[in-house]
Amino acid sequence: MSTSLPGGTWREPILAQFSRDMASVARLTVVADPDELLTEQGIVDGIRQRGFEIVPFEDHVAFRYAYERRFREVWDNGYDTNLVVVLRAARSDISGLPFDLLQQAERERRLLSFSLAELFPSLAPHVLSEIDRGELDAVSAAQQLFKPERMGENATRDFLLRNVFRLDPAQFQSDADLLRALLRRHYSGKIVPKSLDERLIHLLRSTGRWHDWPLDQILPSRASFLEFLQERWPIFVQDHLGSQASGVREEPEPYDLQFSGPKHLPFDHDDVRIYVDNLFADGLLTPTNRVSRLLVEGTWMAVGVAGSQPADDTSRFRRLLELLRSSGPSASSDHHELVQAAARWAEIVALRWSLPGDVSSEDKDRFNAAHQLIEQSFCAWMDAHYATLHSLSYLPRPVMVHQIPKYMAHRLSAKGTKAKLAVVIIDGLAMDQWAIVRQEMPHRQWVTEEFGAFAWVPTLTSVSRQSIFAGDPPFFFGQCLDTTRKEEQHWSRFWEDRGFRKGDAVYACQGTLEDDDAFIARVSGKLDEPRCRIAGIVVGTIDQMLHGIVTGTDGMHAGVRHWAKRGSLWRLLDALLDRDFEVVVTSDHGNVEGIGIGKPNVGATADERGERVHVFRDALLRSNASAKYPGTLEWPSVGLPDDYLALIAPPLRAFLGEGKRTVAHGGICIEEAIVPFVTVARSA
Repeated sequence: MSTSLPGGTWREPILAQFSRDMASVARLTVVADPDELLTEQGIVDGIRQRGFEIVPFEDHVAFRYAYERRFREVWDNGYDTNLVVVLRAARSDISGLPFDLLQQAERERRLLSFSLAELFPSLAPHVLSEIDRGELDAVSAAQQLFKPERMGENATRDFLLRNVFRLDPAQFQSDADLLRALLRRHYSGKIVPKSLDERLIHLLRSTGRWHDWPLDQILPSRASFLEFLQERWPIFVQDHLGSQASGVREEPEPYDLQFSGPKHLPFDHDDVRIYVDNLFADGLLTPTNRVSRLLVEGTWMAVGVAGSQPADDTSRFRRLLELLRSSGPSASSDHHELVQAAARWAEIVALRWSLPGDVSSEDKDRFNAAHQLIEQSFCAWMDAHYATLHSLSYLPRPVMVHQIPKYMAHRLSAKGTKAKLAVVIIDGLAMDQWAIVRQEMPHRQWVTEEFGAFAWVPTLTSVSRQSIFAGDPPFFFGQCLDTTRKEEQHWSRFWEDRGFRKGDAVYACQGTLEDDDAFIARVSGKLDEPRCRIAGIVVGTIDQMLHGIVTGTDGMHAGVRHWAKRGSLWRLLDALLDRDFEVVVTSDHGNVEGIGIGKPNVGATADERGERVHVFRDALLRSNASAKYPGTLEWPSVGLPDDYLALIAPPLRAFLGEGKRTVAHGGICIEEAIVPFVTVARSA
């Protein structure tokens, strides 16, 4: 895999310690990294580009297994490889590392340490440590530009709010200024630390203005902010139309506002309108039906007023394709931008297969061209960056699915001994199918925060779903990659290793053809066990549906919508929320429609013979099969055992009879590799 080194002067002191010359003489480097600087994508890419491989030291047993298998054996056989052992602790606390590694690192003078305090001496390190490491480029640029003197905690918070998050209370002179800042913050999906939000609220309140704004709710929560806008939008449209609005529809019910604050928002301000159009296009806001579309036809407000469903869907479909064309991902995008692109593409796919059958040939061609382009761009991005993803931090939210248990453990630690968490894995659910499921969610019953995470490649259940329950890359359970039978054992071990007792964590997987209601009853019984605080639940209906689909994505979407309408998912979430569980809904992999290129005649030489991937134990056999099918990808064994060798079908193609159509998974299309990561809570 290849990648270009991102710029950013704060990285230079770190990357200088990992030169190519150093890689030729140093097998082992130990780094004390208490501030997790070696979890930032540019740093990880840069270190790998120079020939080093990063392995975090988090667990003695797991680390020793990886070290002996992936490095010690290689060195003993006379091959060179460069290991960077990262300890998330200060240099004074490295005594927990194995003695032989410490001794070797000290002998070769490769015992290093890096910290925020050294790189950003003017800023309070405690405050700086709270922000996403991806924001450090902006911090570095601001530090070089303004050259601040040493700051205390509040001064540091003000500096970060102003220069990193562009939330400067001194610049907010009107409601439009505040609304624009909130739109920019939430539309970008940036995570602002809690202490910065609290500081901003304090500063805003101290001005004597905006006391009627529900800042405690809409500043930290994207979902609450969008609901706040949703409530105010119909009021704005009706007020803007004035007397024209009366008599066209039946007199509407009084507005039932859930959020306090100003009833009227300046949606028509030039700096606000540019966001409004995109919010409706992306499906983050829903058009109102309180006024007739005829009254706003031809105006900028039309995007937010419902008309006929087919016409609205077609218009939104075209707008989203244009947004994707103008701001799609590139090889230099970070993983956050790829997740945002995947979410937008999911909306496009969901719309495409909800449009009438007589959709124009021009729209079909635009969709097909966009599909080819995004798959090509995503494949190039995965080639450049996938190998670094598992080294990134699971905070503020997981980057890869195997980090979900670590994220949950962090949440449990932060919330105290009475907290209860559950992860619901809807096996095989792609992001475009989540877009359909969300449409059937009971209105205003729940609040969701929607993100995405990367699945493990190959995107197979036994690889990616098993990694969730193990909380580790597939390399660590390589002996059982052909089965999911050990998931419950993995799940229990993960939590017991973190000090939880037997019975604290429960596991439930829906059986083949098990009725949804019977499964929910079985899950409820487990949730009612006296010690239960952590639940791992697998919903199998979608994956079972997937393996029976022969009609393509449109048929898959119809089946998913029918399942969502039946309400079993909502009853399951009710069972969890009624018992005070904090809930995450996710998936282990998605799926994509593929057209057959032929089925390799590999017989017993392939351990796994899926429609999107074949897995071999011998590199020569894989190469022979690849040569017969141009465009196939010999996937590197990143995070996998060395003898688990995947041959992936080309984008939107499948290993089955030529021209045949299927919906499958296993490869690296964006629909397969980025899955929903959604938090669910009761609506206030």
